[in-house]
Amino acid sequence: MTVTPPTPGYGTDRATVPPARAAAQAVDGTGLTAHTRTFLAKATLITASLSVAGALLGLVRDQTLAQLFGAGSETDAFLIAWTVPEFAATLLIEDGLVIALIPAFSLALVRRAQGASGDPVRSLVASTLPRLSLCLVAVSALVIGVAPYLVEALAPGLPDARLAADCTRLTATCVLSFGLAGYCSAALRAHRRFLAPAMIYVAYNVGIIATMFLLGGSWGVRSAALGVAVGGCLMVAVQLPPLWRQLRSHPFASSGVGAEAPSKNLALISAVLLFAMCRQSQVLIERFLASPLPAGAISHLNYAQKVAQIPMTLSLMLCTVTFPVVAQALADGDTERARARVERDLALASCMVLAGAAMVVACAPQIIAILFQRGAFTAQDTVVTAGVMRVYALGLLGQTLVGVLIRSYFSAGRPTWYPTGAMAVGVGATFWIGQATVTSWGVSGIAAANAVGITVTAALLLVGPPEPKGQAGVGSVRGARRPEGPGAVAARTQPVAPRGRAARYSGRRGVPIRTRRVLSELTRPVLAAGVATVAGAFAASGPKPQVVGLAVGCVTVATVFLVLGRALGDQGCTSAFHSVRTVTRRLRHGRSR
Repeated sequence: MTVTPPTPGYGTDRATVPPARAAAQAVDGTGLTAHTRTFLAKATLITASLSVAGALLGLVRDQTLAQLFGAGSETDAFLIAWTVPEFAATLLIEDGLVIALIPAFSLALVRRAQGASGDPVRSLVASTLPRLSLCLVAVSALVIGVAPYLVEALAPGLPDARLAADCTRLTATCVLSFGLAGYCSAALRAHRRFLAPAMIYVAYNVGIIATMFLLGGSWGVRSAALGVAVGGCLMVAVQLPPLWRQLRSHPFASSGVGAEAPSKNLALISAVLLFAMCRQSQVLIERFLASPLPAGAISHLNYAQKVAQIPMTLSLMLCTVTFPVVAQALADGDTERARARVERDLALASCMVLAGAAMVVACAPQIIAILFQRGAFTAQDTVVTAGVMRVYALGLLGQTLVGVLIRSYFSAGRPTWYPTGAMAVGVGATFWIGQATVTSWGVSGIAAANAVGITVTAALLLVGPPEPKGQAGVGSVRGARRPEGPGAVAARTQPVAPRGRAARYSGRRGVPIRTRRVLSELTRPVLAAGVATVAGAFAASGPKPQVVGLAVGCVTVATVFLVLGRALGDQGCTSAFHSVRTVTRRLRHGRSR
């Protein structure tokens, strides 16, 4: 008797081994074999490495923008146009379309493994991609046509609205390119192919930087907007070859599976996109509130936010790799394995982002001075931006929790509107707190409103919707029972729908989370981060050279955080040490062979 045979496109996830051996291999509580855990660790390492490269190139991009154009009315105009790619990236690549598509592709892969007629994956592509492309072209054309009105709505007090409209027309092309890039990313990640999707922001930022250097002298800040269009095309180009190889590896014959996808998934896609739009509207609120402030205010917010969000971006790389695992577990009906995976992701991501946030707060002046203080970016700009960045960092844990938890709501491939409601509450808090504080605190008040708003949303998502009367709490939902006996192997290949209490609960959140346990675990890294921040700020303030101060501060933060986290028994620190040790051991073993 063997466990489930390998699924095409999931070759590293399952192996034909005796069940006793498989049970012995799955020792981490997530139901994954040691082979799979090693694959996930390597995939995370590759994704994180390329994401770091993309983030560093993003800093180079911002440095180039600051060096060539400073922090004034021109950059404010471009940053209003930058709202389009920011919105498009969230909706189409990061938190929107991809979250809706990965469960759909995962289910199609499970059906392919069951021997469905034709190829369900190619049927899904054939029925969705042409329609999606037409919608993206229409939206791009609409944004180009209404660019002046859009600028007026986003920043009514902007000095150079005409320049902002020109830049908006150039960046509007990214709606199409980002949509196609997000579609390719979802398909490749569902197939457990992470290299090309991880490269998209490297290609994107290379395109922007190159265009600014080539055309900055003649086009001015419009060259940065043109670079967005070029970079978007490169994002698609790096993913098309591997996606084409995956699709052509199976013969195509219409099976009717994909034809049902548009109507069946319309509610899911609508729910995901509405949530992503609501989340990204925080940026619109910030720029709306900052537009009447002195020139450069929007630029200070932008530079501070870009740097502060790096720890959050890196912490969510793990979820990028594990989200297809969660989606496949739910497609198989294994809710317990999905829950264990999501809770472990919460612990690891929180550990990473809190360590990064402590470094950002402790070393903010040194970071901004080293990155931006040159050319048209003055020392006063450094002081203001560093202060804003410290305030932004207070909301990084909330940003990360939202990024991880939202997958627990949509990974089952069923629509739910609770996340949108939770995000709407957070956005409302951002707006009203920003309105109350912008007059007295300026850009720091806007950043504080952002931090409070996203933290409120994270708390609501973590607690979840209220339980109906007579139903057990979150922690009691253990997932659908998996069948045993002679028919177990065949049954495990079927997408099992949870029954009873699990089914009623899954209608609201696809993966049940033990809220009290998660909150208890979070208090430990939060305490470690607080102590590490104080120690790091004291250490960084001593050395005069900025580079030395930054290095001393970061080392102090990392040392204090890890030592205190281990002493407090933080699960994230322990898992991080275990993952690093596993990858290092495997790499040494690979070199010795």
